[in-house]
Amino acid sequence: MAIQGFLVVSLLFSCLAATSYGLTFSSLQESLIVTASPKHGQVLSAGEDNIVVTWSFNKSLAAGTDSSYKTVKFKLCYAPVSQQDRAWRKTEDHLNKDKTCQHNIVTKPYSSSNNTFTWTVERDVPTATYFIRAYAYNSADHEVAYGQTTDAHKTTNLFNVQAISGRHVSLDIASICFSAFSVVSLFGFFFLENRKAKMSQAK
Repeated sequence: MAIQGFLVVSLLFSCLAATSYGLTFSSLQESLIVTASPKHGQVLSAGEDNIVVTWSFNKSLAAGTDSSYKTVKFKLCYAPVSQQDRAWRKTEDHLNKDKTCQHNIVTKPYSSSNNTFTWTVERDVPTATYFIRAYAYNSADHEVAYGQTTDAHKTTNLFNVQAISGRHVSLDIASICFSAFSVVSLFGFFFLENRKAKMSQAK
């Protein structure tokens, strides 16, 4: 009987822990205001362009709401248009299963106001449509709140990233030069052959 009681208590404790630390996105409070420099629909180049991100605590909420916030982690997240027919980018309410935000940007100590940083889009970011989301974490490193640059339906303030093609400019230049050299060599060959033929006929 004591063992059964222990199992029941353990189960209740596990359920309480899962719901207390925001393991589902729907349980988190949107208490951070996050904005980013790209305009809606703007195309950025991976490995080249910068994004300026600003964030702060929503002052309209009750004082002390952010008392447990210790760090803020920023992530680059796929917009719905870039999740269609891609199960590996699927949105799940359970944060441990959610694949919306796969690209880590930076982790910052929590501060309620006057926060700005600049991030260069990394070279390995694939071509897609994105937004930026910030998660606030407590001292136990559990998500407790969030903020994002788009609306709840993830349709506003979206930007695009164009991935690196894998070709280098120097390779393209070398290819063009080689092609031009081949054409010139071919014409030179025909010219010499034609000249030799005419000299033979003259003799």
